[in-house]
Amino acid sequence: MTHLQAGLSPETLEKARLELNENPDTLHQDIQEVRDMVITRPDIGFLRTDDAFILRFLRARKFQHFEAFRLLAQYFEYRQQNLDMFKSFKATDPGIKQALKDGFPGGLANLDHYGRKILVLFAANWDQSRYTLVDILRAILLSLEAMIEDPELQVNGFVLIIDWSNFTFKQASKLTPSMLRLAIEGLQVTF
Repeated sequence: MTHLQAGLSPETLEKARLELNENPDTLHQDIQEVRDMVITRPDIGFLRTDDAFILRFLRARKFQHFEAFRLLAQYFEYRQQNLDMFKSFKATDPGIKQALKDGFPGGLANLDHYGRKILVLFAANWDQSRYTLVDILRAILLSLEAMIEDPELQVNGFVLIIDWSNFTFKQASKLTPSMLRLAIEGLQVTF
């Protein structure tokens, strides 16, 4: 076991080995192979290439080096293409703060039977007068960004449940195709 795997339970270490093809003997080599691909994309500003950061992308793509690099590149491309979304990207930003206060997203205390974190959104609770859909997306992305630092969640994952009941037509009118695309891309390419 390497320092990058410290803190993982024995069950999670075994799951990482069996399901994600994680091998402590080749972990640093796997990370370096992804890091070496960074020079192939000089058009992207890779702001982080430390071991722990790259490892989360390797885990997300079951240690397939090229796929992990592709996800890493998409992560930074999305951020560069949506600079406004990531200005003041912290919980103290007024829109993010209000969305978080209103439970966008809400996290359940217990994990599911696969060890995944469960996030819940009640779409009807969105108060359009206080924050935008972009603020909700930013709150979700910020929450996921914080959660994915946990190695247990990198291996086990998370579940996002959205309850659309009682969602009004007025609220739905804000779900434009471009907004939906922004949200789907943000969730797919960053996590």
